[in-house]
Amino acid sequence: MIAHYENFPVASVLCPAHLRAPITAIYHFARTADDIADEGNASAGKRLADLYAYRQELTIASQAEGALGERWAAIFIPLRVAIHKYHLSVTVLDDMLKAFVQDIAQSRDGSFYSNQAELLDYCSRSANPVGRLMLHLYGVHDANALRQSDAICSALQQINFWQDLRQDIVRGRYYLPLDACAQFGISQYALRNLQATPDSLRLVAHCVTTARALMHSGADLVHRVPGRAGWELRLVVQGGLRILDKIEAIDYATMQKRPILRWWDAPILLWRALRM
Repeated sequence: MIAHYENFPVASVLCPAHLRAPITAIYHFARTADDIADEGNASAGKRLADLYAYRQELTIASQAEGALGERWAAIFIPLRVAIHKYHLSVTVLDDMLKAFVQDIAQSRDGSFYSNQAELLDYCSRSANPVGRLMLHLYGVHDANALRQSDAICSALQQINFWQDLRQDIVRGRYYLPLDACAQFGISQYALRNLQATPDSLRLVAHCVTTARALMHSGADLVHRVPGRAGWELRLVVQGGLRILDKIEAIDYATMQKRPILRWWDAPILLWRALRM
């Protein structure tokens, strides 16, 4: 995500047919929470109040019985079925909502992350739950697979940050860690004002290198996920790496422009996925 949840295998021909219902339920749960946190002109207080109510509905849905509210019934009725049929972790689902709450609070306060460790801690709630839920549905549970999944998901989240620097900064969301900013001599003022300098480009290049290494550290997971889902994961991994290629191709100037995948990138992704 998506923006936080663009990498969900929803409606893909590679998604196993018997898992489309629970995957779709998880996707709509996350997508709606993202909309609460991001869309429209609501105040931070209103967004936090809505997310609190949304979390209460998750608690009700986690129980076999209990009346769900009408507002989000279309989200929580199928999610309740998925939770109980597939034994989904409600704690992991709730972690995603905690990440949205954290995002709202950070933006409201104009806060930065101090270092990569803090950013990874945020990713452990904002991104990693998606991978863990997918692995659970695919029947993959060992510790090494979970570690690799976390690496892929955190890398994807950070790739999204470095791709969307301009948009996020305009919205008051600052993901470039302060210690890295200091390392390259970038002030908070310069970041907030989207000042492009040779140092800021080197900072983004540093972040791209870190994200690429993180992705490669988890990429062997594609050989553990069974069947078509494994091919789905190959394309997700290669899509993230391709975005990094595009950031490099514009000399890391994502404070000025946003690189995106085009239809002509598909053959490259397929070729690279086949070679994994």
